[in-house]
Amino acid sequence: MDVFTYKGREIVVLKGDITEVEADAIVNAANKYLKHGGGVAAAIVRKGGDIIQKESNKIIAEYGPLEVGEAVATTAGNLKAKKVIHTVGPVYGEGDERNKLIKAVYNSMRLADSMGFESIAFPAISTGIYRVPVGLAAEAITDGIQIFIDENPDTSIKKVLLVLYTTSIFDVFRSVCKKKFG
Repeated sequence: MDVFTYKGREIVVLKGDITEVEADAIVNAANKYLKHGGGVAAAIVRKGGDIIQKESNKIIAEYGPLEVGEAVATTAGNLKAKKVIHTVGPVYGEGDERNKLIKAVYNSMRLADSMGFESIAFPAISTGIYRVPVGLAAEAITDGIQIFIDENPDTSIKKVLLVLYTTSIFDVFRSVCKKKFG
């Protein structure tokens, strides 16, 4: 685990399981239909309970599919978090992946801030089945965090956790954070 500080906010990079993290909100790398069938999404529903999928289905029934970069919240069920924030990251090759990832992070943080949350945990959005290269994702995700903090100096968010499942992904994110925040 490495801890960095940016404008009075903690940026924590850790190797671990996002479903086990203690944070007000954890971010789910979702698809636009909020069908939580694989990767981080499946793990969140497995540990948090079916209520997460049921609330997700309700959101889609009411508002339709999400656009890339949008963020919505559901209960966290049995997880330690208060809420799960679901955001849709880009698929590699669709174009403008960097800015779309920045938007997904920014909107997730804005939603957490609107609920008065002090901590939010992110996975490596879009690096799994969506195939965004880890280096690109790490740069974009940390840029999104930095831009949000710069533009929202009074945010309630005091701690941002980057929770990476594998050592190789953790190493890339740690290296990017050292350059950016270290």
